[in-house]
Amino acid sequence: MFKWLKSGAPWIWLTGGAVSISLLSVLGLMLLIGWKGLSYFWPTPLYQWTTEEGQILIGQLYAEEYVPISHLKEMAIPLPAQVKEKGMVKRLSIKVANRDIYPADFISILEIDVLKRSKPKGWAVIERIRGGDFYGFPVAYQQADGSQLTDYQSELERALRYSRTVREEIDHIVTQEIRVISAQADELRLEKRKYDLNDGQDEAFIHRFVAQSNRFSQLLAESEAKLDDLRAKLAKQGLVVKDMTGQQVLIPLSHILDMWYPNQMSLQAKVLHWGEQAWKFLSDDPRESNSEGGVFPAMFGTVLLVLIMSVIVMPLGVIAAIYLNEYAKNTFFTRIIRVAVINLAGVPSIVYGVFGLGFFVYTVGASIDNVFYAEQLPAPTFGTPGLLWSALTLAVLTLPVVIVATEEGLTRIPSSVRHGSLALGATQFETMWRIVLPMASPAIITGLILAVARAAGEVAPLMLVGAVKFASNLPVDTQFPYLHLERKFMHLGFHIYDVGFQTTNIESARPLVYATSFLLVTVIVGLNLTAISIRNNLREKYRTLGQD
Repeated sequence: MFKWLKSGAPWIWLTGGAVSISLLSVLGLMLLIGWKGLSYFWPTPLYQWTTEEGQILIGQLYAEEYVPISHLKEMAIPLPAQVKEKGMVKRLSIKVANRDIYPADFISILEIDVLKRSKPKGWAVIERIRGGDFYGFPVAYQQADGSQLTDYQSELERALRYSRTVREEIDHIVTQEIRVISAQADELRLEKRKYDLNDGQDEAFIHRFVAQSNRFSQLLAESEAKLDDLRAKLAKQGLVVKDMTGQQVLIPLSHILDMWYPNQMSLQAKVLHWGEQAWKFLSDDPRESNSEGGVFPAMFGTVLLVLIMSVIVMPLGVIAAIYLNEYAKNTFFTRIIRVAVINLAGVPSIVYGVFGLGFFVYTVGASIDNVFYAEQLPAPTFGTPGLLWSALTLAVLTLPVVIVATEEGLTRIPSSVRHGSLALGATQFETMWRIVLPMASPAIITGLILAVARAAGEVAPLMLVGAVKFASNLPVDTQFPYLHLERKFMHLGFHIYDVGFQTTNIESARPLVYATSFLLVTVIVGLNLTAISIRNNLREKYRTLGQD
């Protein structure tokens, strides 16, 4: 036994077991988040509960939990006489939706109060632009002239296709006409302000400004008239549905996004519906204070932020590591720099956010506005949180990681390689550029992987330097200069925080938190796998160093 302990075999098994437990824990966490998140898009069936008082409830079974009977008695909840003093009672949490009619999205009832549970036929889940989903029994379709069709199914399918076409036309008018005209009008206004600041006296410019201003106003009025006409076409039509109380409600066609019958769907139809809902989640904009709709702006902003941060941090980190390892002598000053770099890796991220707000935004950004955008003041352009300052803040945050990883890679390269290059007549710069850096590239990419893994999930500093709850425009569009670094953006991490803690209906939006969390982890894993594949290719190319 003593020889076995002395051989070191127990420590090998202990280390392997610890690694296995860690991997299983990570895998289990991923499976939990994935199951909770991906099941959000599955068409949950609608149930009908009939209570002893004759009340009828129709909705989705959201959760089940067991509650001690003693707790119910302390809350003065009436219980049937046959219930024992001790024991547990199942409590059902039912999502009844229809929040514009009912006081709450959820109703809790005890299972002992339920006389019957069934799956009613013909009940539909109607996805709306605002107000959340609506659970109801379609009765008729109301046409634009006010007449109602009881044979509504075919007419509703045609109307839904028509509404999608109209919405696409509305989006086209908003993005390609109104926003473009508004941008041109703002440029003209700024040109006029710059002209006034320079005390201009050119009459021709004044006439041109007035003429173009009138033209832009006329174009905006025409575009807005088109929008009003398209919206009016949808508002006059709608679906008449009956809710669980028997009340008939008219849902305008302009509010209906989709409709399905979960109790009548086959397995194939459910899988197809799940795929459609997942795609909507990835491609649509958020609605209802981020508690409904998709997360495309947040996903786009997260990936773009990480890419810009990587472009900034990699040259800075590599240059700093090259200087410390290849050029700087081992003096007291360089030792202080190395200690400072290591200590910076442990600074809380919110401190970097405060630094970014004070230095990048209020100092550098304000100076840029005073020099290049004086005509837009007091409205700031770069002197306000935005994408560029967020990327720079994360670059400073992850800079120590890149420096340490790159310097470790440089120290692994034998000195004989450098001496051989210098002996053949190459300069120190040529040796560094053509020999040392290519051989150290796997370690450099390792630093990038660590930087991406840390930066992609950071939220606290971004709340101060650029991330917002909702951004009306993406940082990338078709207007020059196409990439707008001064704009605010959405981020998946901040989106998770906002949905989980700041929405007005947190309980209803909780499944969306799991779905967004799973998406964020997937994005981070995808970025890391891309960097890992590049590193592996570089390792194969420069295998003389062995494995990093």
